[in-house]
Amino acid sequence: MFNPALGFLVTVLGARLDKARREEGASAVEWVVIAAVLVAICGAVALILRGALEGKAGDIGNQIEGA
Repeated sequence: MFNPALGFLVTVLGARLDKARREEGASAVEWVVIAAVLVAICGAVALILRGALEGKAGDIGNQIEGA
């Protein structure tokens, strides 16, 4: 004995699950791309700051040695 309402519910839920799986895959790819861009930006900022800090540390060291 099969209830038509139950069959309808199973069909609707199956369609929603398929849609969620397709969207989740695209969403996961988007998050990976966003994360990669953020990591690249952070790396570039770190390199810029490192260079600036090394330069200033060298200046301070030279002033201490000259005093």
